[in-house]
Amino acid sequence: MKIARLPTADIHWHEDGDPDGLAVVFANSLGTDLRLWDGVVDRLAGNGLRLVRFDKRGHGLSSCPKPPYSMDDLVRDTDTLLDELDIGSCVFVGLSIGGMIGQLLASRRPDRISGLVLANTAAKMGDPAMWRDRISRIRADGLDSIADAVLERWFSGSFRGRPESLGWRHMLCRTPEDGYVGCCEAIAAADLSQSTASLRLPMLGIGGSEDLASPSDLVRATTALVPGSRFVEIDQAGHLPCVEQPDAFTGHLLRFLKEDLHV
Repeated sequence: MKIARLPTADIHWHEDGDPDGLAVVFANSLGTDLRLWDGVVDRLAGNGLRLVRFDKRGHGLSSCPKPPYSMDDLVRDTDTLLDELDIGSCVFVGLSIGGMIGQLLASRRPDRISGLVLANTAAKMGDPAMWRDRISRIRADGLDSIADAVLERWFSGSFRGRPESLGWRHMLCRTPEDGYVGCCEAIAAADLSQSTASLRLPMLGIGGSEDLASPSDLVRATTALVPGSRFVEIDQAGHLPCVEQPDAFTGHLLRFLKEDLHV
């Protein structure tokens, strides 16, 4: 168990693979922790990569500063963590809010991000009123009150019928309320369209055919902001295709590393 004591938060992180290999950094979604990437990391074993993942503030085993949070706060945490881990340049794989962190970090630190994978995310996700309504419900009735609706966005119907989906529901409900709300506030205030359109780097967008949180058309439109980028859609997957279809997700990631980044 590794904790980076940053000026802004204590960030839990984990590393697998070759410590001397190309760094691939994974950023998870709202309401999940770094276990989101277990299936992908397992499948990347033996490829000579340094695989780093972390719990953003207010999630998993990281500390939970009092909200509000901003996207700037989340990007600052991530940038400082990479300094702490002596990662000068990396491929950044971000899902949902993790993808928003990746977009803004790449625009602020183009020297730091050599390639970007944006999964089930967008330059702007939802409208402020929707996020305010969600925050109000959580503050009134807790995360359990939204859990079933969230799982309908996260997973296809067939996956929700499997016992393991209960583990993801428990993960969501055990997220600190302040951490979840703080990240909702950061998403609500963020419109990264202009900064993302300024990016000039290899980029892959990944959508899920059954994603109700960030539909594929939204992911595709964000990917298209960056010249030369590619978009792929994973069938029979909702908002978390790295969980539901880890073979397909890892395959697209490996193809991006080999064909776009010549790893």
